[in-house]
Amino acid sequence: MINLHWKMFVVLFTFIAFIACEEDSPRVTPELEVSVTELSFSNEGQQKAFKITSNVDWILECTESWCTVTPLSGSSGVEPVKVTAEANSTTDQRTAQLIITAGDLTETITISQDKNNLLVLEENEFTLTREAQELTIAFTRSDEVEITINNSWISLKELKSEIQDSKVFVIDANLAFLTRKGTITFTMGDIVETATIYQNGDDITIPADQTGVESTAIELAAKMIAGWNVGNSLEVPGGETNWNNPKVTKDVIDAVKAAGFNAVRIPCAWDGYIIDRETFEIDPAWLIRVKEVVDYCIDNDMYAIINTHWDGGWLENNPTYDKQEEVNEQLYAIWQQVGIYFRIYDEHLLFAGTNEVHVENVYTKPTNENIEVQQSFNQTFVNAVRSTGGKNAYRNLIVQTYNTNIGWGVELHNMPTDEVDGRLFVEVHYYDPYDFTLNNGDGLKTLWGEGYDNSYWGQEDYVQSTFASMKEEFYDKGIPIILGEYGAMYRSNLTGNELILHNESRNYFLKTVTGEAKASGMVPFIWDNGGDDFGLFNRYTAEQVNSGAIQAIIEGATN
Repeated sequence: MINLHWKMFVVLFTFIAFIACEEDSPRVTPELEVSVTELSFSNEGQQKAFKITSNVDWILECTESWCTVTPLSGSSGVEPVKVTAEANSTTDQRTAQLIITAGDLTETITISQDKNNLLVLEENEFTLTREAQELTIAFTRSDEVEITINNSWISLKELKSEIQDSKVFVIDANLAFLTRKGTITFTMGDIVETATIYQNGDDITIPADQTGVESTAIELAAKMIAGWNVGNSLEVPGGETNWNNPKVTKDVIDAVKAAGFNAVRIPCAWDGYIIDRETFEIDPAWLIRVKEVVDYCIDNDMYAIINTHWDGGWLENNPTYDKQEEVNEQLYAIWQQVGIYFRIYDEHLLFAGTNEVHVENVYTKPTNENIEVQQSFNQTFVNAVRSTGGKNAYRNLIVQTYNTNIGWGVELHNMPTDEVDGRLFVEVHYYDPYDFTLNNGDGLKTLWGEGYDNSYWGQEDYVQSTFASMKEEFYDKGIPIILGEYGAMYRSNLTGNELILHNESRNYFLKTVTGEAKASGMVPFIWDNGGDDFGLFNRYTAEQVNSGAIQAIIEGATN
């Protein structure tokens, strides 16, 4: 009994002593410290880190799902925590809180993320009827937007301030027959969006009419005997008389007809006569003037060709990708207007799309880029004329090889597609050999041909083989050829027997080239610039100034 009581006493004493010891131990006071109170994230999304310092266990909670935290809990000590924010695809700045709890302590870190910089038009391109109207353009933005209207026929009616905006614009009626193009630019910081507006003009297409344009290109070529160029006149930038020729008169055209020519090539400028750069509208007075010269020819029962000549080089010198769209837009507008203005004319009027298209001051073999772009000009020309309907649906059209070069034409030229069969010519020029035809410096030649001087390249056999290659490549496949320019300088500085021999040799050259051209399916058009070197007719008096050359050309064409 005594032993049992003793044991119970010992146990009770031990328990009381333990409790006493517990009450004497000091209690741990929680501590919590975070290294940041704010975290800012860009809208692209990114990861950042901070540190939690605590002497007790802690837990962490994020109030938004777009940010994730690792780890979500920890123990006493110093521990790094990583916070990852997803990309913000909204147009709102967003915030979240990280709540860290350790014992009875709480710390909060505020997280912010930039809004997404957004500017999106619901539509970027609009095609409108010609009537006056209102146009609503809706877009989403994340900030203030600056609106720039780039055309006088468009104005802003109202503005709204919501993130999802609808801007209302007033569009004036289009009183012209050409489709016009306008743009509105929306700018927000470094973000730019553009709305492009096409507004139709008056009806430009009339029903196709084959009356008076029944001949195919092959048939029409057979009707043209010999052609003459009224050069350095209507193609002169800034004015018809700016290159020392008088205005073309009916008397001159009558004299050309009387000499035996029945076709006239009228090189034309258009760019310098554009009065509206937005629509490329041509001055009506200039169209009237070109028509006057065309009518001089038509009234004489002659065939006439109008083209787009050098024209300041805006087209001719730019067969490059960076200029392709810009040039084609203007070229289409020009030929649509010219086509509409002349579409009542019968087959005596032909259109030639371009002239000697080549990279400026570069006369080496064209690159694939040069060929592709130059031939796109040909296609644009055909499309524009055909789009106007009437007799233009069947009119014979003339397209050019690169730089109107024969060799590159045979090797590289592809004809454009056309909606009507057999109504296309191809055009080349011929000024070989250069030393005899054009060179006015070192190495020039004053004589050419058998019996005169055949010691250098480009003689009769060269003419024959060169023209034969064109015949095989084009005429024999149903595509007749316009020899749009050819000739040789008259060396008026020579005297005595040298001048006599030169004149004879030059006439022989003209007769030979003309005859070989005709034999190869070409319609030859001699170049006449009205000057001492290439002139055949006095532009003031209409008199022949070189009857021997004229006779040689007509003999070559008719024999």
